[in-house]
Amino acid sequence: MTPSLALLLLLALVGCSSGQTVSLSCTQVPGALVQIDAGNGQVFGVNSAGMIYTLYSGSWTQLPGALTHVSVGAAGVWGVNRDNLIYKLVGAEWVQTQGLLKQVDAGGAQFISGANMKDDIFCLGNNATVSVKDGSALPWVNIEGKLKYYSCGPLGCWGVNSADDIYYRFGSTPSSCQGSSWQQVEGKLSMIEVGSDRSVYGVNSEGDMYRRNGISASNPLGSSWSQVTFGGRKFKHVSQDLGKLWVITTDQAIFKCQL
Repeated sequence: MTPSLALLLLLALVGCSSGQTVSLSCTQVPGALVQIDAGNGQVFGVNSAGMIYTLYSGSWTQLPGALTHVSVGAAGVWGVNRDNLIYKLVGAEWVQTQGLLKQVDAGGAQFISGANMKDDIFCLGNNATVSVKDGSALPWVNIEGKLKYYSCGPLGCWGVNSADDIYYRFGSTPSSCQGSSWQQVEGKLSMIEVGSDRSVYGVNSEGDMYRRNGISASNPLGSSWSQVTFGGRKFKHVSQDLGKLWVITTDQAIFKCQL
């Protein structure tokens, strides 16, 4: 990771419907990443060479192995490599598990979800995620539909398909991760992430970032989208945890924003 000068910027959340702007301070974090994920108070990411990093005591620490996507949450730390092989971090070692995915998400209530290279959607219930052994068979559940990116949180799961259409999955629980039904949500996004606090953020194909407003236990789909902008930058990836928004820009710069 190449260090860069820490920089304080202003983050503006622009309300699409009301026109109101909420300003937040963001600090550039040294290094360069193409994907980042935050959960359970931890932050992991991968760079363009597939090197894996975690943030420890304010500095990036490289982990062994190579991944294209990494995720941390209640189900632990999981990742996939360029061959779509799936790994779980057990102790200090990556343990390969059964199955193939191009994207994995550990943000569910101790269950795993993700999409494979054919945009088929899968999840793994909480009983299986806590007992992973090297090479052991796992009861992956195929969920109806097609998505290229799928992320889960306390109030359900969100995903986007190859046309960047956005969908919400009802009924996903630790013991029944497959859920019950889909509902399309207005808008277009190329990736989407659900935070441990129910927050939903995403980025579209133009590099614009959005936040979902109005999410609650009684209204898990929320009510509208607000655009997130600062400094004219374009975005590639976003993740939120414990009141902090972690952002990767299209030039691989890393920013931490206090919510």
